[in-house]
Amino acid sequence: MRLEPIPAPGPARRFGLPALALAATAALGSLLALIAGAEPFGVLGLIAKGAFGSKFALLETLNRATPLIFTGLAVAVAFRARLWNIGAEAQLYAGALMAVLIGAGTPALSGPLLLPFMALAAMLAGALLLLGPALLKTRLGVDEVVTTLLLNFIMLLFVSMLLEGPLKDPLGMGWPKSEALAREARLPRIVEGLRLHWGFGLALIAALLVWLLQSRTTLGFEMRAVGENPAAARYAGMPVERTIALTALLSGGLAALAGFSEVSGLKGNLTLDLSPGFGYAGVIVAMLALLHPLGVVLSALFVAGVFVGADSMSRAAGVPTYIADILLAAALLFMSLAILLTRFRVARD
Repeated sequence: MRLEPIPAPGPARRFGLPALALAATAALGSLLALIAGAEPFGVLGLIAKGAFGSKFALLETLNRATPLIFTGLAVAVAFRARLWNIGAEAQLYAGALMAVLIGAGTPALSGPLLLPFMALAAMLAGALLLLGPALLKTRLGVDEVVTTLLLNFIMLLFVSMLLEGPLKDPLGMGWPKSEALAREARLPRIVEGLRLHWGFGLALIAALLVWLLQSRTTLGFEMRAVGENPAAARYAGMPVERTIALTALLSGGLAALAGFSEVSGLKGNLTLDLSPGFGYAGVIVAMLALLHPLGVVLSALFVAGVFVGADSMSRAAGVPTYIADILLAAALLFMSLAILLTRFRVARD
């Protein structure tokens, strides 16, 4: 038995297999609900209702989806160029750290330029954080999976040190958190009185811009070519090392915007629990979207809906919220298998 490449997969294979993967995920969720002693389809209905069944639920889902869109885009951009960025969590915290350094307390810069400056500084921090592993990959052949993954722990420890030291809020009652952002450093709410902020609008704009970059520009073509076959791209005269470096800058900057939006739009200060794993969940979001920038938006809404709906479902049906983690892990595995079978068929020797 061996895997044989498929030159031109048909629509049935390209769209049918991912749909089958989602159906398999739903079937597994039903089975888990049955094992937990609940009515299977009722549990799935409760998840959907908890995520989209009311105005408040919908806005909370959109709010949870905002950082997932940014980290999903970061992973999708990097993976498209075969740069395995597993460090979106570190880049998220780098962006959040820069937002706090610039906007907390009494900012040196005020007025309408403060928020754009914070966003650009956050992007720069995340971009430079991923540029190092990218250069190690291209210059020395160091595996970027290892370096980006380790950077997650390094950045968390660095942030923890700062929150216990120079960035610690003296009025924080002993809790390690930074000083709150100034009012003008906060992203405004989209709906007054609710938590949804304009970071969600920024995420949608980012998804559109990334799609235009990948589908309408020379750099986007080079990213796809390098991801498909770096040797062939180099033979065709494409600057492979430069393309990977630019991809790293874009990917790290996008992930850092997740930290900026969470701090400036939602939390108001920096804490160690700012992210419950948005960087890692970005891998799931990107894979479910088949690395398509616009698909990332829908995928992020799905993942956010599962998390938000699971909380509501747990209260209503008494089913543990861990079912959401299992569903998303299963969705990633099934979708990875679907992607593999879309490009390859099993042939007998």
